[in-house]
Amino acid sequence: MPSKAPVYFFSHGGPDVQYNTRHPVYPILQNIGKEITQKVKPKAIVVFSGHWEGEPNTILVNKAEHTELIYDFYGFPPEFYKAQYPHRGDPELAFRIMTFHPEHNPLNVPIVQVSLYMSEDPDKHYRLGQAVSALRDEGVVIIGAGMSVHNLRDYMLTRGQPTPLPYSVSFDEALKDAVEAPPQERQVRMAVITGRPDARQAHPRMDHLMPVYVAAGAAGNDVGKRTWTLHEGSFAWAQYRFGDLP
Repeated sequence: MPSKAPVYFFSHGGPDVQYNTRHPVYPILQNIGKEITQKVKPKAIVVFSGHWEGEPNTILVNKAEHTELIYDFYGFPPEFYKAQYPHRGDPELAFRIMTFHPEHNPLNVPIVQVSLYMSEDPDKHYRLGQAVSALRDEGVVIIGAGMSVHNLRDYMLTRGQPTPLPYSVSFDEALKDAVEAPPQERQVRMAVITGRPDARQAHPRMDHLMPVYVAAGAAGNDVGKRTWTLHEGSFAWAQYRFGDLP
């Protein structure tokens, strides 16, 4: 393993992504999973998801060793609500994460989930990533999970048609330029894009965008690289990695 474990941002899609083998993202996520399990081989994983927010000035950390899945989605086939993901947490690692911040398991390693702030402040989330970055020195992979473009309202209005809406392309490409900027420029350039005219079209709420700021902050001086993307209707599926592989 390199001196630091890599950092990832996943565009994760909906709950059907694990079943829809015909979707273009399916083999991409499969390959990223193999990359993490077979090449990186982390000692633990810390996940920041767009599906969990704390308070405006408070983050939450899951300290439980065993956590049941929460099915926070509606209108899907019954079998989606029976899915299981047996895994174990790490209370000690969870406690350490709290002290860092000033304010069937296929992986077989501890997984700890940390909330976002209930805030759309990009710099606040970037600093959150910086606060946990030191875990990478211990072989801990940090993952931000959201979507590079995520507009459910337009998805419903267009009935899921796959032709990319203009903002799904323009914002996704602007995000790429900012994330792949030199690390010393990255925080400022990433903050600027939240004020773009197309930003609120791409993210009516920015909960699914904030995880990429956590990932970029955790990356430190490592360069970000978009490894894949897809523009699909009111969504974009960019996948990012920061840092080198073993």
